[in-house]
Amino acid sequence: MASPFVEIEVDDRVVKVTNPDRVYFPETGATKLDLVDYYLSVGPGIVNALRERPCMLHRFPKGLAGEKVHQKRLPAGAPPWVETVELYFPRWGRTANELCVTELGAVIWAVQMSTVEFHPWNSRRADTEKPDEWRIDLDPGPGCDWSTVQRTAGVVHEVLDELGATGYPKTSGGSGLHVYVRIPPEHGFREVRRAAHAFAREVERRAAGMVTTAWWRKDRDPAQLFIDYNQNTRDHTIAAAYSVRGVPNARVSAPVAWDEIPHCEPDDFTMDTMPARFAEIGDLHAAIDEHPWEIAPLLDWADRDAAAGESAPEDEG
Repeated sequence: MASPFVEIEVDDRVVKVTNPDRVYFPETGATKLDLVDYYLSVGPGIVNALRERPCMLHRFPKGLAGEKVHQKRLPAGAPPWVETVELYFPRWGRTANELCVTELGAVIWAVQMSTVEFHPWNSRRADTEKPDEWRIDLDPGPGCDWSTVQRTAGVVHEVLDELGATGYPKTSGGSGLHVYVRIPPEHGFREVRRAAHAFAREVERRAAGMVTTAWWRKDRDPAQLFIDYNQNTRDHTIAAAYSVRGVPNARVSAPVAWDEIPHCEPDDFTMDTMPARFAEIGDLHAAIDEHPWEIAPLLDWADRDAAAGESAPEDEG
């Protein structure tokens, strides 16, 4: 028997969505079609977050109650208008064609293929080896509360302001916070990661014991927040702005204003609440491309730290 389906019009595309009533989030009852409707409601925002970036897909073919699939290669059966970018993976000695979103229809097609989360690279297909996005990942330890994340975000904002860099924060959709800074695509991944580590060390110095940059988990206090500079390593990805997360209440990685951070909670931003928020305030990251910042001062900080005998970041990837 053929699967039930609906046809969704997205701009000048038509996407066939099969099994639209399949429950993806048992806790809320949200279905595959609800997930489609969510991504349609934040369309300009999710496309802006993914545009021309290689994108790994986190798929749940049976919903959250089933297996989670981390997929680099574009799923089979894509229509010819869904674009890709070819990437080389030295660890495996082979290439993969990853989704490269250029229009909302490609997002909806990926949802039809059971994608819940979108995890883009911090570089674009014009030169995938030169990041144009520096990512600051505030990752709380298991004993670290949300208030520590909020206070650390204030320190991050302070340091960015002193540098003259414009940061665009968002909730992670988990228990942490991300801040993105647009940078010119002129440096390789190792340089960007080295710059990110130098920034993290500066925040660590100012954060009065709240923060750690220790590479090994065994060396971290569970009550501290880890600034995960490693998210700037090649082929490391984190959930995009506006991506739903595969958690029971369908939390979203939501762009927020700096002055919202002291007063918000991660559970404020879900598939249910975000459509109205987006309709009211639009995409808080819409102008990110207009504010590139050169990382040279951070590379100078890295040189300063090395000259003072401070350890360089562990060489990972």
